[in-house]
Amino acid sequence: MLQIGDAAPDFEVKDQNGQLVTLNQFRGKKVVLYFYPKDDTPGCTAQACNLRDNYEALLAKGYVVLGVSVDNEQKHQKFIQKYNLPFPLLADTEKEVVEKYGVWQEKSMYGRKYMGTMRYTFVIDEEGKIEDIVTKVDTKNHTAQLLK
Repeated sequence: MLQIGDAAPDFEVKDQNGQLVTLNQFRGKKVVLYFYPKDDTPGCTAQACNLRDNYEALLAKGYVVLGVSVDNEQKHQKFIQKYNLPFPLLADTEKEVVEKYGVWQEKSMYGRKYMGTMRYTFVIDEEGKIEDIVTKVDTKNHTAQLLK
């Protein structure tokens, strides 16, 4: 598992518009890299809308916001349009990013075990080092957790 102070792993993955995005392109900026299980589900929607509603405050503190799930570009486009999300969503369909960050883990629901994306957020500083890791995300108040 990645720790605070570790170098954040770089990646190259497409956003909702098919544009390649790398972590290194944001050097010199602070990045909120948030991982979530699935577009347009209750918890994921609450989290995305909380970040949307507080987006100006995050920008004012110098943050770039990137959401990551294993959903494809088309699902991301629909999610962004439905909820007017102002930040990019990365389509990690090959599970490259979730595995590099250690968030692709065994989960359990109703006694059934399966692999899925943990709802974790990594705050990355201007030099590409992990500044904070939020593993107990409050979906309705996530921005407050980040700007504490």
